[in-house]
Amino acid sequence: METEAVRLLAGAIALLPLAGIGLGLGKIFAAYNEAIGRNPGAAPLLDKKFMFTFAVTEALGIFALLIAFYLVFAK
Repeated sequence: METEAVRLLAGAIALLPLAGIGLGLGKIFAAYNEAIGRNPGAAPLLDKKFMFTFAVTEALGIFALLIAFYLVFAK
């Protein structure tokens, strides 16, 4: 295979974790909405934990995207 094809294939494979990250973010939002719906008084405590877990999960997605860009565009 040509090196260009291998680089594009590696970049595509590096983006596969984004599907899992999307599912994880959906579960985080669903759990947060359910928890607030059951106990609205716990919103201040849950807001902090929710934002932290959202930020960590989103950071993993950004890292996967950066690795894919590096694999495709680095020479």
